[in-house]
Amino acid sequence: MKTTAVAPIGSAAWASAFLTAFVEAGYTHARPAILQPAEPFLDLSGEGIRKSLYLTSDPGGDDLCLRPDLTIPVARDYLASPQAGKPAGFCYLGPVFRYRGSRPREFLQAGVESFGRSDRSAADAEMLALARDAAAAVGTGDIEIRTGDVGLFMALIDALNLYPVWKRRLIKDFNRKRTLARDLETVTLAHGNGAGEYEGVLAALAGSDRKAALALVTDLLSIAGTAQVGGRSIGEIADRFLEQATLKGGALPRDALQAIRSFLAISGTPDEALAEMRVLAADSKLDLTAALDAFEDRIRLMSARGIDVDTVQFSTAFGRGLDYYTGFEFEIVRPGNGTEPLMAGGRYDGLMSRLGAGSPIPAVGFSVWIEAFAEAAGGAA
Repeated sequence: MKTTAVAPIGSAAWASAFLTAFVEAGYTHARPAILQPAEPFLDLSGEGIRKSLYLTSDPGGDDLCLRPDLTIPVARDYLASPQAGKPAGFCYLGPVFRYRGSRPREFLQAGVESFGRSDRSAADAEMLALARDAAAAVGTGDIEIRTGDVGLFMALIDALNLYPVWKRRLIKDFNRKRTLARDLETVTLAHGNGAGEYEGVLAALAGSDRKAALALVTDLLSIAGTAQVGGRSIGEIADRFLEQATLKGGALPRDALQAIRSFLAISGTPDEALAEMRVLAADSKLDLTAALDAFEDRIRLMSARGIDVDTVQFSTAFGRGLDYYTGFEFEIVRPGNGTEPLMAGGRYDGLMSRLGAGSPIPAVGFSVWIEAFAEAAGGAA
């Protein structure tokens, strides 16, 4: 294992080949700053990235970081440009910085970001085809394509008509598989166990009118003389208590729990998964038509791009651990080594609004792990 703080020998040649392929495909070369505001990465990235940031501050008190990836920096520059809101595509190449134990903290990353396209399924298919073609262009041998779609999970949760607190919790935890599994296990135990010490009070609050419940909890805290705890106001404390009451009160119905478990067990080729999801939707009487039709449209467009969809692996439980993904996700890996992706990306429509866009802007892209390609080739350029 390499332990130097620079990219492996030969990585520059791999990186140049990818950047050339992306520019020739029509994407503008973006060059975002290395030093970035820390807040977007702390608020919007996955837990893995947040834990690995190199943070600093300037004399003015602004919190900064060395960029841990290039998606957010490229998106910020796009939003600050005259092109904001219009269809535009960018490619990039440069160093990124993350703590990775004994592995290099500085390493090269290339990639592509596409903003503003309303034809989402076509843009998704184009990203996957571009990644596959670029891998072939640099002489990569056999690859495997793994895909998922957090948007399908969101559609399922929305169709189940759960309490808002459960919707927020389950969607937030989708990319944190251990946390999601713990949530579902907690619900199972809540259904199976007898009432706890405060079960009656929690059950009474669970799912009740939020305004009335918050007023009750706020009054109780005021009577107790509580004004603030840990920097939180009474209103914030009451809101948190109501959320916990709903979660601990076993407010997730058994049929919803079963539907979620059945959904997350679906995998296979995209066509096989589509058929299973349509059966699940019909059996559970859930309206997933729009989401599944969009999924089917993407399968068709992937095939039109020359992708053999019968060799693509799809799983409803697949996710990449980044909080800002909202739809299609994928990884390209070496056969037999699915833990170290060569390329990875997906759709993140919600990110642009959270970065300050005045109206929603569709976005999709992917990153290339130059280091992984070079290591797969034994460091040869």
